[in-house]
Amino acid sequence: MSRTIMLIPTGTNVGLTGVSLGVIRAMERQGINLNVFKPIAQPRSGGDAPDNTTTLVSNNTSIPTLKPLKMSHVENLLGLNQQDVLMEEIVALYAENTKGADVVLVEGIVPTTDYPFANELNNNIAKTLGAEIIFVVNMGKDSPEQLKDRIEIARSNFGGIKNDKIIGVIVNKVNAPVEEQNLARPDVVEIYHTPKFDGKKITIKDLNEHSPLPVLGCIPWNIDLSACRTYDIANHLQAKIINEGGIKNRRIKHVSFCSRSVPNIINHLQPNALLVTSADRADVLVTICLAAMNGVAIGGVLLTGGYDIDENVSKLCQPAFDTGLPIFTVKTNTFQTSINLQQFNLEIPVDDKERMDNTQNFVADHIDASWIKSLKEVVSSAHRLSPPAFRYQLTELARNAKKVVVLPEGDEPRTIKAAAICAERQIAKCVLIGNPDEVRKVAASQGVTLGAGVEIVDPERIRDKYVPRLVELRKNKGMTEVIAREQLADNVVLGTMMLEANEVDGLVSGAVHTTANTIRPPLQLIKTAPGSSLVSSVFFMLMPDQVYIYGDCAINPDPNAQELAEIAIQSADTAIAFGIEPRVAMISYSTGSSGQGADVEKVKEATRIAQEKRPDLMIDGPLQYDAAVMPDVAKSKAPNSQVAGKATVFIFPDLNTGNTTYKAVQRSADLVSIGPMLQGMRKPVNDLSRGALVDDIVYTIALTAIQSAQEQNASK
Repeated sequence: MSRTIMLIPTGTNVGLTGVSLGVIRAMERQGINLNVFKPIAQPRSGGDAPDNTTTLVSNNTSIPTLKPLKMSHVENLLGLNQQDVLMEEIVALYAENTKGADVVLVEGIVPTTDYPFANELNNNIAKTLGAEIIFVVNMGKDSPEQLKDRIEIARSNFGGIKNDKIIGVIVNKVNAPVEEQNLARPDVVEIYHTPKFDGKKITIKDLNEHSPLPVLGCIPWNIDLSACRTYDIANHLQAKIINEGGIKNRRIKHVSFCSRSVPNIINHLQPNALLVTSADRADVLVTICLAAMNGVAIGGVLLTGGYDIDENVSKLCQPAFDTGLPIFTVKTNTFQTSINLQQFNLEIPVDDKERMDNTQNFVADHIDASWIKSLKEVVSSAHRLSPPAFRYQLTELARNAKKVVVLPEGDEPRTIKAAAICAERQIAKCVLIGNPDEVRKVAASQGVTLGAGVEIVDPERIRDKYVPRLVELRKNKGMTEVIAREQLADNVVLGTMMLEANEVDGLVSGAVHTTANTIRPPLQLIKTAPGSSLVSSVFFMLMPDQVYIYGDCAINPDPNAQELAEIAIQSADTAIAFGIEPRVAMISYSTGSSGQGADVEKVKEATRIAQEKRPDLMIDGPLQYDAAVMPDVAKSKAPNSQVAGKATVFIFPDLNTGNTTYKAVQRSADLVSIGPMLQGMRKPVNDLSRGALVDDIVYTIALTAIQSAQEQNASK
């Protein structure tokens, strides 16, 4: 299983791309097989331009990357309140990007005035992917004590101290020069001429003494990492090149405006400096050329105002030009040129491999090597399957199953929409039972197009062919042809007969029928699977952070200990089948031996039977619900339990408890539940809530298709 690390910026100007590149290099040095995943593109120029980190990695390394979602698409989904859809799309991208990787490095989006939703979105992405979080912060003008407060604030936005997924912080641009306005060299100002840092040097030891989180990287400010090519600035300004020289190789570390007299500009004649002056200042140009002829590797000369260089001056300066001194000119005046320069993007250009390598190596040198080595270790914490990941997994497994599911409520609007979605997404082929004209009329009124993946079956045309088989199946119960015809008038019975005849692979009903109407015919005609003595049900409860399984909340009113044990085993196997690690809590009003009574004794006995039958499973009980889900309660009530505090499967002692709990949790927490899904049937039949949404029906169809594939594989 891949270990997922998400770098989340706490603000603007933290140098996120550089930190990401450095962490990648640090992992490469340790031989870690990694993939890089940027869920949402956030080009600095705005719009839907290519994402910089993804493009740099894909253009300059062999590390697998995927094209991220466009920000405009993300904003559209958020505007339509479709964050669940967005998370599923991100999970889908993530799944494509994790195959075979030891570590997946995820880069978050930067909170800006244009994207005020960044923190919330980063938090949801981290939860969805089950990612470990590392904050990336800019040291700025803060002292270590002040930085502590900023980190605490950042952590509070992501669940605070209770979020054990927050594992550390990387502090960037430590000991950077600070302007008079107390800004720590933001953006292009980093390459303007500034004094060196003259404060007290801050070390990683200082940061660790004050940081509330482990400091996994302490990256000193380094002007070399911002040193862009002279060519990049000329290209940004759309300048006319007078003398190309070394324009593609020389780098700019300082920008100086030379509007002074000659004696006052001499101190600015430094290597890697971009010197800006008006094109009619021949005295300044000649002075710069003298410095170049004396071996000063000036980064470039930018002439403003659009004037032509005097021919005689040009001849005088030719020896300097021959040294490779880049000269280029713009038509704007010096003031406007200064503004244009401040709009220059200091991100690493995708074709500047030298700067990328320098950045990666420098940052990697300052990342905690012991932490990088630890990434090879197996994650000890239990894997949590987030709701979007679970939904994505359902659709993927269903697509691979390629099953046919019958929907007896074929003229019901939600069911028709769900069938169309399943066909479009290739989740399953759906068979709608209903009058074809009526079904098409309802579909048209809903704006739904029923394509090749949806079949409409007219019940009036097919009922008679199932009469003999129904009589045979129920002859011991006094079934006659007359009664069979009457029962087959019920489309649920008709769909069940289609399932029994292997004409379809599963059945989903309940949008307008009661649970009893949906389940009774399959119980009578399909029967239980081999090895199962009863049919039970589970709900998949899509909690904010993970998926729980509740059983039995729909079928068995008061199971005895033997039956309760079988429900627990069935539910654990369901968890395994759907990618959820089963840690089964046998729920009671008492934990351990703290309570007595017939109900507690039943749960104790059921736990013993289940443990005896399936020693390979983690099953514990009796456990109170809070002891099953809350680690702090588990420590005091069941300190030696492998299940307490981290249960994923909850087995309730009776239908009254189970149904009440599932509805209370669902409604109080306003969360999605999928089910009930029936367990122990010879063929898959699943019930819907009469209040089911279209998405609920879609995912129940997916569940049914997956069950059919699993039962088919089990029988081989």
